[in-house]
Amino acid sequence: MTVVKVTELVGISNTSWEDAARNAVRDASKTIDNITGVEIIKVTAKVKDSELIEYRADVKIAFGLTDR
Repeated sequence: MTVVKVTELVGISNTSWEDAARNAVRDASKTIDNITGVEIIKVTAKVKDSELIEYRADVKIAFGLTDR
């Protein structure tokens, strides 16, 4: 039987929301094995002087748990 765990993270980028989501998955993969999917919950941005300066993507990352 496979068990999947889901954890919520926030990815950040100075370029785009897509890059922010990609960064969340990339950073999570440094400590989480078996990532099987990602759900983008919402996107937000930080604004300075009427310009978007930081993109944020709230994501849920799913990964399979392994038997020990």
